[in-house]
Amino acid sequence: MDVDDVAKVLKDLGHPHRLRIFKRLTRSGFDGLPVGVLREDLDIPHSSMTHHVAALVSAGLIEQVREGRILRCVPKYGRLWDVIAFLQSECCVEDRSRQID
Repeated sequence: MDVDDVAKVLKDLGHPHRLRIFKRLTRSGFDGLPVGVLREDLDIPHSSMTHHVAALVSAGLIEQVREGRILRCVPKYGRLWDVIAFLQSECCVEDRSRQID
């Protein structure tokens, strides 16, 4: 990942609704949740939910899977782990005298 890519992910997670959506999805596991369940659990209006989900899809943090009439949001953990790895990649490289536990 490069700086611009990580910046986009962090920008999109920087909105309270999007962060709540993503956090709820990560708690749900690898199968994700239907959009309707997310909307009800988080009490986010339908029109607003569509916008926030689209931003998370654009950032590559979630994907949407259609199951008949149900639209399921599935977290893309690999993308999350890539962002975390990017942030940790140079942690303390200039301070070799200490170790991180």
